[in-house]
Amino acid sequence: MISIIAAMDEKRGVGKDNRIPWHISEDLKRFKAITTGHAIIMGRKTFDSLEKPLSNRYNIVITRDEEFKFEGVSVCYSLEEAIQKAMQNTKYNIQDTENEVFIIGGGQIFKEAMEKSLVNKLYLTIVKGDFDCDTFFPEYSEFDKIISEQERSEGKYKFKIVALATA
Repeated sequence: MISIIAAMDEKRGVGKDNRIPWHISEDLKRFKAITTGHAIIMGRKTFDSLEKPLSNRYNIVITRDEEFKFEGVSVCYSLEEAIQKAMQNTKYNIQDTENEVFIIGGGQIFKEAMEKSLVNKLYLTIVKGDFDCDTFFPEYSEFDKIISEQERSEGKYKFKIVALATA
């Protein structure tokens, strides 16, 4: 199963200047709980924003830079190659009975995965407001089956946590 996990504002903005423009502890804890023990796929810019591999996950970075190397990261040159590598991974599949692989960003990787219909499930956090983002999540109306949905708030942020699938 290929899933996307992302946080966005009400205009589908996911980032500004290669950073997430909000800080919601509950969302970060949810991200960690959902992705721990799984393969995560990300673009190089998303990896650069993290500054290091995420622990207890199989980190795969997609880049065009053939010189890119980073300890604790598998490097791939296409989304398809990254998915294949994630599916073949055995290190983390002990907990991973469904072999769920997570695409965690950025905007271009989200768009490509959605355009190629590679995604089975979306885990989204939708933050109320417009954060003047420069990177956006693609349109996702085909994911019209609500698996779960919760309205939440933390500090100055109001947000909705949803899990969606295609019908």
